[in-house]
Amino acid sequence: MTDRPVPQADIRPLMGGFPSGVSVVTALDADGTPRGMTCTSLASVALCPPTLVICLRTASPTTRSVLLGGQLALNLLHEEARATSDLFGSGDPDRFALTPWHLPLGAGGPHLTGAAHAIADCEVTGTREVGDHTAVFVRVRRFTADDAAAPLLYGRRRYARWSHAVTDVREGAGHVGA
Repeated sequence: MTDRPVPQADIRPLMGGFPSGVSVVTALDADGTPRGMTCTSLASVALCPPTLVICLRTASPTTRSVLLGGQLALNLLHEEARATSDLFGSGDPDRFALTPWHLPLGAGGPHLTGAAHAIADCEVTGTREVGDHTAVFVRVRRFTADDAAAPLLYGRRRYARWSHAVTDVREGAGHVGA
């Protein structure tokens, strides 16, 4: 192992070694225009109340829509949805015309039904700006999940399929926190 100095603005090599699931955060502008961005920076904060923290680029139009509207939809992408992740990470202004979505009654934002294995509708409960990002704390109001679909993973600037990465616990994998 080698020590690495931490340049002021770049911890990407460190965090790239911490693979995560891939999501798309969606919301609506005040005029009803759908907004969305790919996000891998999220974590569970509490079970009661059911709270997550999602870190979004502060200057993003999606972040502005989330903060002004006070709600969002968190679309957790399945392992066949790499193209959707790339699309919503590209900034393409036509991204909602290029992927299937719908807006159910009471949704926090557009649901990417063809790309997500789970979708959570959330309300913003707090924020904290840190550098060029805003940590957005949300309470999960409701969610839907397809337990048969496997998650899309991302780390070290590469995608991976959950179905290729998992091993059976009986084969020697332990429990986190045991």
